[in-house]
Amino acid sequence: MRSSSIGRRARPAYPVLLLVAALAAGCATDAGPTAAPGNSWQSPSAPATGAQPTGPATSAAPPTPSPSPSRTASRHVFPVRAGNVDYHPTHSAYPGTDIFADCGEPVVAVTDGVILEVSRVDRFSKRGPLGPNNGGLSVSLLGDDGVRYYGSHLSAIATGVDAGVRVRAGQQLGKVGHTGNANNVCHLHFGLSPKCTGHDDWWIRRGVVWPAKYLDSWRKRGNRAPAAEVTAWQRRHGCPKAPSGSAAAG
Repeated sequence: MRSSSIGRRARPAYPVLLLVAALAAGCATDAGPTAAPGNSWQSPSAPATGAQPTGPATSAAPPTPSPSPSRTASRHVFPVRAGNVDYHPTHSAYPGTDIFADCGEPVVAVTDGVILEVSRVDRFSKRGPLGPNNGGLSVSLLGDDGVRYYGSHLSAIATGVDAGVRVRAGQQLGKVGHTGNANNVCHLHFGLSPKCTGHDDWWIRRGVVWPAKYLDSWRKRGNRAPAAEVTAWQRRHGCPKAPSGSAAAG
């Protein structure tokens, strides 16, 4: 640690010391701006059907390297802000959790991070393809802890919640709904995964580790963190290039 005081020198400073001091003055860190998402709502611009205009279902943030899990524990909050909420510890076909709450209840950012993907149009169709469009309206967030947090079947997404925008734990991202293959049941599908490509890897994004034990903690205002388990999963499996198991689950 640098001493808080500097002793007086008996002789004038050498010119080389003056040069070093001048160079050091130019090395100050520049903190970049932080975007502040708006709080207004944006619902789908057309009826939520599979016959929407063709085009990419998601917008993706510019490619950036995945951050390493934070050495300092990130704050985590429960993803649905409502009194009447329920969920089951298991899920069909792959790890994930369906969180049941009334349509319209707030869906919030689980932790601080940057929005990776946003899908504002429901392109799900029972005729297919099954998998890529199952989530309907959805948002994925890359937390500062290196974990991707995914929520789908939303009824609306907040205006200003776009790829590349920074959000804070507890900030409202959308509302519970039943878009995609939700079978007309209001709920939030919630998944934990590594970033991998960060765009359109839906078979990873939908969830690779079981979220229930983390949800249990956050619901009780605890802070159990999934980063170590997600990192360990990626070390074992890498980033699979294709789905395994059923593609029909939400």
